[in-house]
Amino acid sequence: MGWAARIEAATPAYRDRTVDALRAVAILGVVSGHWLVSALVSDPYRPAALHGASPLAYAPGLAPVTWLFQTLSLFFFAGGYAAARSVEGRDRRSWLGSRVSRAARPVLVLLAVWLPALWLLSATGAPRSTRHVVWSLVSHPLWFLLVYLVLTALTPVLRAAVLRGGAWSVLPPVAVVALTDAAHGHGLPGWLATATVPVAWAAPYLLGVALAEGRLPRRAAAVLLPLGMAGGAALVSLAGYPASAVGVPGAARSNLDPPSLFTLALGAAQLGAFLLLRPWLARLLRRPAAWAPVAALNLAAMTLYCWHQSALLLVTFAGLLVGGLPGLLDAPTGDWPAHRLPWLPVFALVLAGLCSLFHRFEARAAGRRGG
Repeated sequence: MGWAARIEAATPAYRDRTVDALRAVAILGVVSGHWLVSALVSDPYRPAALHGASPLAYAPGLAPVTWLFQTLSLFFFAGGYAAARSVEGRDRRSWLGSRVSRAARPVLVLLAVWLPALWLLSATGAPRSTRHVVWSLVSHPLWFLLVYLVLTALTPVLRAAVLRGGAWSVLPPVAVVALTDAAHGHGLPGWLATATVPVAWAAPYLLGVALAEGRLPRRAAAVLLPLGMAGGAALVSLAGYPASAVGVPGAARSNLDPPSLFTLALGAAQLGAFLLLRPWLARLLRRPAAWAPVAALNLAAMTLYCWHQSALLLVTFAGLLVGGLPGLLDAPTGDWPAHRLPWLPVFALVLAGLCSLFHRFEARAAGRRGG
C-alpha cells in the first residue's frame, strides 16, 4: 500500500475530515504568516546584534494580506469541535489530563532545547538584543497554548452553554470584547486586556462546540460570512480599527492584543466561508491523495507550531555566516516582501527536519490518549 492508501485505511469512519482540513489551513496560515512578518535585522556595524522588525510597519498597504494569514479563529474553532466530540462519555479528569499531556509534551521539549541554548548565547557574549529577539520568537507563540488549555478545561461548561443556547452562546463573549474595545481609548488596564484574551477566543471555540453538537447548520454561513465581512469593513473604515489583523510594531493599537471585534469579525467571515464550502470539501477529502497531506499535518500540528520560529532562527543564524542576503537579515523595506518569499521553502525544509527529530514526543502523547 502507498502512503496515501495507508493513511486512508487508518482513518476512522467517524472522523470529520473537513474540520481536520480547517486545522491544516490554520497551521499553514499561522506558520506562513509568522515567516512573512518576522524580520530579523542585523546591525551593519555589529552583525551578530539582531533586532525584530516587520514589513507591515513600512508598507501599510500589505494589511489586507494579513487577513489571509491570521487564522487563529480557525484553530480555536477546530479545538472546540474536537474537545466537544471527545469529552462526551469520558471521565473529565482523565480526559483533561490526556489533552493537557498532548499539548504540554512538545512545549517541554522546546523549552528543554532553547533554555540551555539561550544560556549558551549569554555565556558566549551574544548581544542582548539578539537574546531578546530569540526568546521573543520562541516563546511568544506559546501564549496560544495557554489560552487553548484554559478553554479546554472549560469545555464541559462551554458545551453546556451551547446545548442550552446553540450558536447564540457566542453573544456573551462578543459583548465582553465590545466593552473592552470601548474602554480601550480610556486607558485599558493590563489585567483586563489579559482577561479578555480567553474570553475573545471562546467565541470561535463555542462555534466549534456548536458544530460538534449539531447546533451550527450550514445556513449559518449566510449570517457569518456577510456579517463578518461587512462588520470588519465598518470597524476599519468607520470606527478607526487597525486594518492589519496582526500587530504592527510602533502602532498605537493591535487587533490581537487583546483580540478586538475586528478579529472576531474576521473569524466569523472565515468560518462562514468554511461552512459554505464544507460539502465540497467533504467530497474532495474522500480521495486518499487529498486526505493524506491533511492527516499528516494534523498529526504533527503541535510540533509544527512549536518549532516553526526555530526554523526561521536557524536559517537566519546560518545567514550570518555568509553575510546579508535579500530577504534575510536586511531591513524589511522596499522589495523585502518579494525577496522573503523564496526563503519560505528553505524555512519549510528546516522545519521538516526539526519535525523529524521532535514529532515523536507529540506522537507518544497522542498514543497514550488513544490518538
